[in-house]
Amino acid sequence: MAALTRLITNFRVVRRAACVLLNYRNHAIQNPGKWANILYTSLASFTIGAGFCAVPFKQADQLSHDSLIKRAASLVTDSSTTLLSQATLALIDAITDYSKAVHTLIALQKRYLDSLGKLSPAEEDSIWQVIIGQRAEVNDRRDQWLRFESTWGSAVKLCETAAEAAYASGAEHASISVRTNMQVAQAQVDEARKLSAEAERKLAEAKVMEVERMSQRVTSMENEEEVPDAYLRED
Repeated sequence: MAALTRLITNFRVVRRAACVLLNYRNHAIQNPGKWANILYTSLASFTIGAGFCAVPFKQADQLSHDSLIKRAASLVTDSSTTLLSQATLALIDAITDYSKAVHTLIALQKRYLDSLGKLSPAEEDSIWQVIIGQRAEVNDRRDQWLRFESTWGSAVKLCETAAEAAYASGAEHASISVRTNMQVAQAQVDEARKLSAEAERKLAEAKVMEVERMSQRVTSMENEEEVPDAYLRED
């Protein structure tokens, strides 16, 4: 339905442009200056109506190609900056959620290690189920992080291209602005990555401690010749 509506709209615009061209041919000799101006404005309107250009062509006859390109470049830098801002916010939130999930997992593992030998098999099994669920949560948060990381990387590349195009077209201010926003976004993401890296370091340490404590526990129980199956299962 949307495609049909657009087709009808474009047809009407083309028909209007055709009428303008016909009138121009019939009356250009009488008043060439006036009809040349109408022709230029109408063709500009046709270009917009057909979906070929996003730049307003008000008083198009008074604007040079350089001016129009500069305006278009500024619009592109604004749009790419908006995309970068949204992608940066999503990525930082994803990294933060991942870090929180990791810290929660570390706390659960520490609680389990501290309770070794103090809980019944049923209580230990209950804690293990919670730990397994939290590990799945960590994996899901990491997948979300990587997904937004890909989007953010694409936004950065788009901003780089937009900045280059703006500079080449003479829109130096727009180029400088988008590059400044890129630097700010990069700094914010780097800071979030530091937090996640610290969380992963602590998780690695917790895993090493878990292996050591479990090994000691199994050795102790082997000496007592009582090794419940709960301590020998794999994660």
